[in-house]
Amino acid sequence: MCLAVPSKIIELDGYMATVDVMGLKKQISLMLLPEEPKIGDYVLVHAGFAINKMEPAEAEEALKIFQKIFQEMEEQGRDG
Repeated sequence: MCLAVPSKIIELDGYMATVDVMGLKKQISLMLLPEEPKIGDYVLVHAGFAINKMEPAEAEEALKIFQKIFQEMEEQGRDG
């Protein structure tokens, strides 16, 4: 199973980009991306590579779901 996380491009540098992933910034490769990205685009990132661009509304909805899952996991951890 693989998990790809929607990430927003905030900086571009050739075939590399800095993305914001739910408040965390990380460097990723753009070498597998079939289309040229621009700052502000959302991409799916898996294993450090952007693998596809996403529509902003779709990315934001997916991020809300991830946030809800993380919040529920945290609450379960506190409840024991």
